[in-house]
Amino acid sequence: MRVWIDLTNSPHVLVMRPVIERLRAGGHQVSVTARDFAQTIELCERFGIDHSAIGRHRGGAVAAKALGLASRSAALVRWARSQARAAGGRRFDVALGHGSNDVSVAAAILRIPSATMFDYEWATVQHNINCRLARAVVVPAAIPPERLDRYGARGKVRAYEGLKEEYYLADFEPSPGVLDELGLDRSRPIVVVRPPPDVSLYHRFENDLFAGVLERLRRAAAEDGTQPVVLPRVDAQRQELARVPGFVVPEHAIDAQSLIAVADLVISAGGTMNREAVALGTPVYTTFEGRPGAVDERLIAEGRLRRLGAPAELDLARRPRARAERPEIGQRVRRDPAVLVELLLSAIEPRGDPALPGTPQSA
Repeated sequence: MRVWIDLTNSPHVLVMRPVIERLRAGGHQVSVTARDFAQTIELCERFGIDHSAIGRHRGGAVAAKALGLASRSAALVRWARSQARAAGGRRFDVALGHGSNDVSVAAAILRIPSATMFDYEWATVQHNINCRLARAVVVPAAIPPERLDRYGARGKVRAYEGLKEEYYLADFEPSPGVLDELGLDRSRPIVVVRPPPDVSLYHRFENDLFAGVLERLRRAAAEDGTQPVVLPRVDAQRQELARVPGFVVPEHAIDAQSLIAVADLVISAGGTMNREAVALGTPVYTTFEGRPGAVDERLIAEGRLRRLGAPAELDLARRPRARAERPEIGQRVRRDPAVLVELLLSAIEPRGDPALPGTPQSA
């Protein structure tokens, strides 16, 4: 079977990596396209994922996003047609993406069955496109299916148990080498910080909650020796945040999952890093100010994710580094990524209503 996977943002590389590996191990031919945005290309290279780089991010304005969708979808159509010609006229059997509208549009134009995957249900513009065009919509079971009906997903929802991070981190074991790479002192507190998508943060939004977090961490670095490691989304953020005294700002993509696993605290305005921290047993605060999704609602209700109300609430204390002193490491839930593969490929298969997949593996 010929499978096409499209990656448009950094987290998509992480979640699709084990999907790609299992498909290839099963004898399928997998071709990957990737958008030049954030660390998507760099992470593909880091994980050894062969890919064709197509298109770039056009900006956050609605008009720019529409232009980006049209131009990149057209480029993907041209690419897929060229791939079919090179394969003697054999088209792709299925196209897969994690929130990629581009591949959903391109696949629809080419009449290729597609599946989309996401874990935040309130991205209304995105889901009104990908849910209507895809044959399978793969989401966490925490999201009530009726929330997706408005997007045209009725009858298409394929639910999995748990967090997507519990699937792609199933084979993950943290490496302490990331501390040496970043020059971090193991004896001092380490706080991992992920900014919101806004390009400008520290000086532009001085009264914003996240700007207050940055100021609290700047003082803690100067006064208490705390080591804030800020993982920017884009280069503009990197350039701005690197000027803040005491902040460690990596210049390239790093082993962020190992850093999270050994950190004392994670503070993130985005979903994926928050849930990675939950999956790895690291205390985590969310500063997300949008409408919370069902996954985060459940994690907050269970006490596994904390909503930050004010910077003064942050607990910047150091945790034990040794595995023996961290029982939560041994309590990780690991789930088989083959479940995700099966659900995604249901786009090309008749499907009934089996029991909910995603049975945890032993840690």
